[in-house]
Amino acid sequence: MKRLLVVAAAALSLVAQADTYPTSKPVTLVVPFTAGGPTDRVARDLAEAMRKPLGGATVVVDNAAGAGGSIGANKVAKAAPDGYTLLLHHIAMATMPTLVRNIPFKVDSDFEYLGMINDVPMTLIGKPGLPANNYKELSTWIQANKDKINLGNAGVGSASHLCGLLFQNAIQVDMTTVPYKGTAPAMTDLIGGQIDLMCDQTTNTTSQIEGKKVKAFAVTTNKRLTTPALKDLPTMQEAGLKGFEVTIWHGLYAPKGTPPDILAKLNGALKAALKDPEFIKKQEGLGAVVVTDKRVEPAEHKKFVAAEIAKWSPVIKAAGVYAD
Repeated sequence: MKRLLVVAAAALSLVAQADTYPTSKPVTLVVPFTAGGPTDRVARDLAEAMRKPLGGATVVVDNAAGAGGSIGANKVAKAAPDGYTLLLHHIAMATMPTLVRNIPFKVDSDFEYLGMINDVPMTLIGKPGLPANNYKELSTWIQANKDKINLGNAGVGSASHLCGLLFQNAIQVDMTTVPYKGTAPAMTDLIGGQIDLMCDQTTNTTSQIEGKKVKAFAVTTNKRLTTPALKDLPTMQEAGLKGFEVTIWHGLYAPKGTPPDILAKLNGALKAALKDPEFIKKQEGLGAVVVTDKRVEPAEHKKFVAAEIAKWSPVIKAAGVYAD
């Protein structure tokens, strides 16, 4: 009898909490990568855009980086399912199951899927002193220097790492891969000439390209981009890499067991944020495309991630890379 009363009290507490959410404390948006990187920028823009549809609630960003994005994800998977701890993650939600050894959670069953946020193209960029001014010249330079090239990325499992893997596979050249603890230090070394190349999200590269701090050679979409700083860049396919297409996406998640009423409020707030003109403007300025299709629905979001897991698993296994 006593146990039944405890369970009933807990259930009533969750109902009451759903009715008042989110008034008791700030909502924490966990980003499993370092501050200043492309996913962090998306998170901070989204946090601001979700404040109003969440009744003016404070939404704070918490960076919990490491282990291919699994540390931050695990933090949310183990958090109280009350709607106050959320996860903003990118394509690594589809790569972690293969990439991370002994992953401490299950991507398909330890989270509530809230909806997709955006699609982000990638750009192939090089250090400012690189003796190539277009992709054709870059290709010639790579073939002549393939034993000496350093290809940077933001860490094992990062978007830049995945794009780099596909690029090496596509041109059949193995480069020296240099992993960093985040995009910001990798970009700093690229600008400084310590590494030669990097393939990274437009959310991180656009301003550097505009400022002529790096050289840009191609985009990874199947069509050219309309962003002013990127509109003259060829696609990888135009450059001769048939079928080469990489788009990094971001999605929003809550811990498994979060009450349905709270999930509905969060999905509604996300949809409102994705229609916010200021959020759209910021994302477009970075070359990102805000999601407007059915992937904004939780079930379609989950179905999409499952398809991405099936797509990336063989690529990662073939490369033989792991994030411990």
